[in-house]
Amino acid sequence: MIRYALICHDCEAEFEAWFASSEAYDDQSKRGLVTCAACNSASVGKQIMAPAVSGTKRSARSNANSELAEKVAAAARQHVAENFDYVGRDFASEARAMYYGDAEERPIWGATTAEEAKALKEEGVPAAPLPEPFTPPRPREPDESLN
Repeated sequence: MIRYALICHDCEAEFEAWFASSEAYDDQSKRGLVTCAACNSASVGKQIMAPAVSGTKRSARSNANSELAEKVAAAARQHVAENFDYVGRDFASEARAMYYGDAEERPIWGATTAEEAKALKEEGVPAAPLPEPFTPPRPREPDESLN
């Protein structure tokens, strides 16, 4: 696991995120999956960071911490997959319907644009980005091809 200090180029929010490797970050970033924790924009980049260099004693502790972080992330992914309804691209409309009492409240997760995430926040609709390490595999959308 690797931790990056990130910055949103749209709202200038600074935050950290964990990735399985630097290649995992690069792949997720290219696919627009690395999003701002404040505004959900995909216009995010790495900040300059000092490397954490340690001896073997600290390295063993770091490996244990990485293993623990992965176990926590796996448990969170499983919890979301088993207890939340995946609503796909309908996330914003489903969240609004629940907030305004037009739909029964239930735990949901899905996808939305940065603009919709900002609008939800401005309306006071409780919603937050689900960081990638905690996101279960996304079910295929009904209109996606089988390829």
